[in-house]
Amino acid sequence: MSKLAKNAHLKNDTLSPDIEIIPTRDGYGIGLVELGEKNENVVALCGDLSESTRSAKFRDAFPDRYIQMGIAEQNMAVVAVGLALQGKIPFISTYAVFSPGRNWDQIRISGCYNNANVKYAGGHTGISVGPDGATHQAMEDITLTRVLPRMTVLVPCDVEETRKIVHAAAAIEGPVYFRYARVGTPAFTTPDTPFAVGKAQVFREGKDVAIFGAGPIIHSALVAADRLIEQGISARVINSPSIKPLDEETIEKAARDCGAVVTVEEHQVMGGVGGAIAEALARTYPVPIEFIGMQNSFGESGEPAELLKKYRMDADAIVAAVKRVVKRKR
Repeated sequence: MSKLAKNAHLKNDTLSPDIEIIPTRDGYGIGLVELGEKNENVVALCGDLSESTRSAKFRDAFPDRYIQMGIAEQNMAVVAVGLALQGKIPFISTYAVFSPGRNWDQIRISGCYNNANVKYAGGHTGISVGPDGATHQAMEDITLTRVLPRMTVLVPCDVEETRKIVHAAAAIEGPVYFRYARVGTPAFTTPDTPFAVGKAQVFREGKDVAIFGAGPIIHSALVAADRLIEQGISARVINSPSIKPLDEETIEKAARDCGAVVTVEEHQVMGGVGGAIAEALARTYPVPIEFIGMQNSFGESGEPAELLKKYRMDADAIVAAVKRVVKRKR
């Protein structure tokens, strides 16, 4: 724990193999019920995937405020806009390959063009979806939503941060997209871990390279940083759950301090977290960058750990990327 940033408030067993493993999607269900208890205008819609998206928790708690839309994602997006324009705060959930994948036009025109107060929750994201294969592994959703005017885009790193993001989304007036994952991942933040829209958090200090990431893969970055210190490389690990708006101040400072950057994400590297950070640094302080993520490819069926290793999104791949970028810097 001493190697981690003191202000991060991470769990003491953050890097322990025995740390609790919980899917980030559980945070959606927990946060949504908490919101429903506080605000009767919060409503939930789902595209026939109540159990998988964890919206079933809200359905069971508030059946009169839950709408099962069936397999009709475009219609769900438009109905949600109608509810928002009547003063409700609708959360819609399904797999991200369907929303924003299938209903992007309705999100763009009905949702964002009207600045409708709709919250879009995309599940089943990343290569770690595993056996469901390429058709259900959402690897493009950050890109699809980040380009939309008026859209806020958030990516939580674990179950607790997902819960916080649900609350943050409800407090924003306007469209918000956030993604969460199917498979269980380390639950390493706490209720006291800082989170704010538009802000990144330094989870570990370092001076040789800055590793930026969003989503559960940030835990792999912490594991990689622990290995790198034994090889004489000090890595600063920065959690960037707010993709839009982006914390450009923290990004620039880390680039100036460290002189090299690695971005990590379970998403296509084009247009995702890495793209956003590279765009920011191109305007302020360009440095050598390496990108961990999906390299212009579709996924396949397999076990999550196997796929993360094959497609170079595990801790070993992060270590290798750091070594490359530090070499380029020197």
